[in-house]
Amino acid sequence: MLDEFVWGEVSRISPEAPIPVVEVTARSTMPGGAANVVNNLCALGARASVAGFIGTDSPGRHLRALLDKEGADTSLVVASSTVKTSVKTRVIAHKQHVVRVDDERALVDGARLRNRLLAKLRSSRRAFGAIVLEDYGKGVLSQPFVDEVLALAGAKGVPVVVDPKKEHPLKLDGAALVTPNREEACTLAGVPVRADLAGVPARGDVPPEKIGRALSRKWHGAAVLMTLGAEGMCLVEKGRRARRIATKTLEVYDVAGAGDTVCAVMALGVANNVPLDQAAAIANVAAGIVVGKVGTGTVTRAELLRALEVG
Repeated sequence: MLDEFVWGEVSRISPEAPIPVVEVTARSTMPGGAANVVNNLCALGARASVAGFIGTDSPGRHLRALLDKEGADTSLVVASSTVKTSVKTRVIAHKQHVVRVDDERALVDGARLRNRLLAKLRSSRRAFGAIVLEDYGKGVLSQPFVDEVLALAGAKGVPVVVDPKKEHPLKLDGAALVTPNREEACTLAGVPVRADLAGVPARGDVPPEKIGRALSRKWHGAAVLMTLGAEGMCLVEKGRRARRIATKTLEVYDVAGAGDTVCAVMALGVANNVPLDQAAAIANVAAGIVVGKVGTGTVTRAELLRALEVG
C-alpha cells in the first residue's frame, strides 16, 4: 500500500463544524503496509525483494517507483487492472495525527492473482536468506497461498518470518518466527486482554510468557517474539526459557510502522543466523528510533549503529 502524508498547521477552528482547519505546508509519500518492511530492509542495507499485488493505477505506479528508488527488487510484484492500490492518507499537524483517510477496496479475482504470484515465486532464481510474510489482511495471504510459500521455503531451507493479523488466524506450520503484538497474540491464543487507555495491562492478565508458549505450541515450535509496547518484548523459543527484552525510556511521537521495523530487523537476524535474543535486542533499539519519528518511519543502518554504540 502507499502511505501519503499531508503536513500542515492548525491556527483556527472551522466555522462550518467544530473541527480544526489544517493549512497544508507539504505533502509526501512512502511505501506502506508490507512494503514498509521492504523499505526498512533497504534502509538497513539489505538486498530485498518485494512480492505482492498493486494496481495499474497511478498510486501503484508511484509505489513501484518508490521501491525501485530505494533499491528493492520489484520483479515479483504482480500489477493488475483488477486491483486498486491501497492508499492511506494521514493528515498531520504539529506532529499530531488529525485524521487518516483509507482509499481501498476488497481484492477481486484473488485466486487467479495468487496463482500468478506463486508462479513468479516458483520460477524465481534469486537466493533468499529469509522470507517475510507480512499480513495486513488485504486478501493476499490465504491459507492455501501461505501453505505453498511455507512448502517452497522449507524445500529450499529458507526460514520464514510471519507478522500476523489478529482477525486472520493462519496455520503456520514450518514458520521459524512469528512477531505478534500483545493484542494480536492474545486474540490468536484465545486469551482476553484488558488494558487501560495507556495500553497498560490490567492486573490478572495472562503473562506474555504463557501466551507465547501457547502460540509456539499452536504453530508447531515456531519461535514467538511478542512486542509489548512500553514493556519491551517477550521472546519464546522451543526448549528455552522465555526472555524479556526491556525497552528504553524515550519520547514517542508515532508508533505507526514500529512493528514493521521489528519484523525487518528480525528477518535480517534470522537470515544471518544471529541468535534470536540478540536480534530482538537490536530490533528493540530500532523500534525505539522509529517511534521517535512522525509518520511511517524507517531506521537507517547509520542510525541503528549510533544507537547501539550509545547504548
